[in-house]
Formats: sequence, structure tokens, C-alpha cells
Amino acid sequence: MVQISPSILSADFARLAEEAERVGGADGADWLHVDVMDNHFVPNLTLGVPVVEALSKATGTPLDCHLMIEEPDRWAPQFVEAGAGSVTFHAEAAAAPVRLAREIRAKGARASMALKPATPIEPYEDLLPELDMLLVMTVEPGFGGQAFLDIMLPKIRRTRQLIDRHGLQMWLQVDGGVSAETIERCAEAGADVFVAGSAVYGTDDPAAAVRALRHQASDAAARAGTR
Repeated sequence: MVQISPSILSADFARLAEEAERVGGADGADWLHVDVMDNHFVPNLTLGVPVVEALSKATGTPLDCHLMIEEPDRWAPQFVEAGAGSVTFHAEAAAAPVRLAREIRAKGARASMALKPATPIEPYEDLLPELDMLLVMTVEPGFGGQAFLDIMLPKIRRTRQLIDRHGLQMWLQVDGGVSAETIERCAEAGADVFVAGSAVYGTDDPAAAVRALRHQASDAAARAGTR
């Protein structure tokens, strides 16, 4: 099932509660993607646990927290406690990814692992059963508005093949440069959860943009027979 997760990194930070509602409602966003950056793992600083806690109380849309931070083993559980429904940590930063994924799940959230563009999926094949979602970054993490990296499409395909080979029900998310021009290629390659920032919040009607992107991805996946 195709899901759309608009990134609040592209929203108006002075009006986050209102921005969350702009993509909510019937047939609205499936998730609200929250980019957490610490200015260490990536060269940017965004928001943390207090904002996630406030957002979780202000919207009915579940929060999908992407932790682009050092020491996720230490900090990730706090985001679950703050109200996140899904927490993604980076493979490159986690000291004990299996233990961390199990802790996130034990606290009641979906556990997800992200891979930067240069990080291959194959070394992590045995970890897949411990995860609810795998995020393939389609730009270098750290800043919104970057151009989609087409060279990530083969990696998305290989990841989908590994998931299917093991008979797993986990989701495959893509994040970075996802738009009306790129989402169909991602869906055809096997992705089913799409993070979109400016392609949603850069429009006059973000809710309509969510619906249009979902429709495009669903049609592309059906044509390709990937989902």
C-alpha cells in the first residue's frame, strides 16, 4: 500500500501545528515526517524531543521521526516516549542496531533503519526481520530541496528484492527529491512509502498534492507489479 509522509522540514516552522493540519484529514497524509538533525551526523540543526512531543499532541497524523543524529542508541527511545509512531535511525550511526530496533518496538513504535546513498543494503540483509521499515536516502541527508539521485534506483530495486526474498511485510521508504517528476520511478523500483517536502509544502494546496502523489505512485506500482 502506497503511503505519503510529508516532511515538515519544508513547512513553516512558526506554524507547525497548522502546517500539520494542512496535510491531515480524510485521504490526507499517512504520516508526518519529522527530520531530526544534530549538526554532528549531518551539517544542519533542526528540532528535537520537545517539538515532537508538542506536535504529537497537536495532530492526529502519526509522526515518522527520521533521526539524522549521532548516538541514536541513546536518544531514539526518547522520541518514542514523546509520541512518535515510527522512529528511523541511521545504520551508519547506530552502535547496536538490532538492540535499538527491538527497544523501539518494545516501547510501541515502528522501528526503521536508514541508509545514506553510499551505504549498500547487502551487509544488513540479516537485520531486515528486526525492522518494520527500511529507508533508502535518495539524497545526501542534511538539507531539504536537493535533487533526486537517479543512481539510487538500482539500490531501491535490490532492497525490494531482498525484502520479498525473505517474505517480509516491511515497508520500503524513499526520502530526498521525491516529487511528481520522480515518484513514479521510485514506485516502479519497489518503494511504497514516500517522503515529500517541497513537493507538498511548496504548493498552494498541500493536501491536494498528497493525494496527487499517492495516485501517481499507486498507478506506477500497479503498472510495474511491485506492490
